[in-house]
Amino acid sequence: MTQDQKAANGPHIPVLLRPLLAAVAPVAGRWLDGTFGAGGYTRGLLEAGADQVTGVDRDPLAFELAKPWAGEYGDRLILQPGVFSRMDEYAQDLDGVVLDLGVSSMQLDLAERGFSFMKDGPLDMRMSQSGPSAADLIAELTEAQIADILFHYGEERASRRIAKAIVRERAIEPITTTLRLAGIIESCLPRPKPGQSHPATRSFQGLRIAVNAEYDELFEGLLAAERALKPGGLLAVVTFHSVEDRMVKRFFQHRAGKTGRANRYAPEQEETPAQFELVTRKAVGPDEQELAENPRARSARLRVGRRTGAAPGPISAKELGMPQLKEARK
Repeated sequence: MTQDQKAANGPHIPVLLRPLLAAVAPVAGRWLDGTFGAGGYTRGLLEAGADQVTGVDRDPLAFELAKPWAGEYGDRLILQPGVFSRMDEYAQDLDGVVLDLGVSSMQLDLAERGFSFMKDGPLDMRMSQSGPSAADLIAELTEAQIADILFHYGEERASRRIAKAIVRERAIEPITTTLRLAGIIESCLPRPKPGQSHPATRSFQGLRIAVNAEYDELFEGLLAAERALKPGGLLAVVTFHSVEDRMVKRFFQHRAGKTGRANRYAPEQEETPAQFELVTRKAVGPDEQELAENPRARSARLRVGRRTGAAPGPISAKELGMPQLKEARK
């Protein structure tokens, strides 16, 4: 284990754990943590009274780092390699599912994983440590495709300017490290004012989402949770940016029958039984105590729904507001 891996195995603070446990209390029965990461939510659920938790993660390092403490829980903890979009294949009739979306602090802290623009490392960003990397996308995609990813997935307004600079610089020398890419992005944007995020934040987010197909995973994962939960089971989702939160919000609204008509002249849709009841009417954010303990929580939002007995139903990615790229990858 490298020094960086040992550091990543240090204490991590799960974002919004206290409000999450309060929203789903009393915790009991069988749960699934679809984004195991450093194990913070899993341990929180087990300590709060869950009989058993299945921890799912596509990153092999997550379970390696959990070895020192996982045995404490015996058969109450099941470690399941895989993606949360297939959770209904791993478990059924669950009392609860938790999803903590985005990159984990464990991954950010490891320079060799290529997620951080603050540490120099290979331009990787693959959560599963397999498949095309961020460097591959930067090398292979057209200028228009790169701009599309940065705009739709990273919400970067200067996406075209940055994509043009990337294509220009890669013609001089391949872009293979995080700090080189971050420097190219910084050169395209004004110097940030105090308190503003790093100029590369949105672009790195967009690339990471593209590399890991995170929006497709979220869309399929919400449907998988609907199939895996038993009536009365709870789905709690923590998001970190507006697109993710919009998708989760619309999913719960749609499933709770709260969407309504687009306008008063539109035909009324046939009423179908609701698959979820809203537990949190609005997104729950961090309080002052949590922000003081963990600044990374500042953009986190929690939404919780309770499964009804209605059968799962169809829904499209467009209805959830999932961004659609204009150009397909070559």
